[in-house]
Amino acid sequence: MAEVLLFHHAHGLTPGVREFAAELRRAGHTVHLPDLYEGRVFGDLEEGAAHARETGFDTLIERGRAAAEGLPGGLVYAGFSLGVLPAQMLAQTRAGAKGALLFHACAPVSEFGGAWPEGVPVQVHGMDADAFFAGEGDLEAARALARTAAGAEVFLYPGDRHLFADSSLPSYDGAAAALLGERVLGFLDGVG
Repeated sequence: MAEVLLFHHAHGLTPGVREFAAELRRAGHTVHLPDLYEGRVFGDLEEGAAHARETGFDTLIERGRAAAEGLPGGLVYAGFSLGVLPAQMLAQTRAGAKGALLFHACAPVSEFGGAWPEGVPVQVHGMDADAFFAGEGDLEAARALARTAAGAEVFLYPGDRHLFADSSLPSYDGAAAALLGERVLGFLDGVG
């Protein structure tokens, strides 16, 4: 079984993110779920994004690094949207990563040192018409990653919803989330 460090999105540590972690635990995986917002949760995406900007992306990434410090090196790093930043940074820079799961976002590999680490599989999941994922360069970054890194997969889902895998948000898409869940569990079983 795999051990996962999972980071939340700009809304904060919502019930849907907690439920996603619980599903992974029910499948036998160990999941660590740090709160980068120190208890704050936002019902509106814009309010959450404003809080992230006010806190500072570097500060949030550093909180992600701190969350990993007491944990073993052989982790799968996962993140939803904003949470992709610390997850991808750790997967690229922390020794011993077993894999990465990037939901609704993907940064250019150059953001965290230039090259994806050899032997670290990664899945990127997003909707093909999501204004954030497809419209702001994340899809391009994901496709570039898939062209250059062995074991990199990009999964596109039809639709325009951003946080479609969070069951507590209006953007939730049950069918797409179920397929994402199946793919994630298969990935974790393969690296665990």
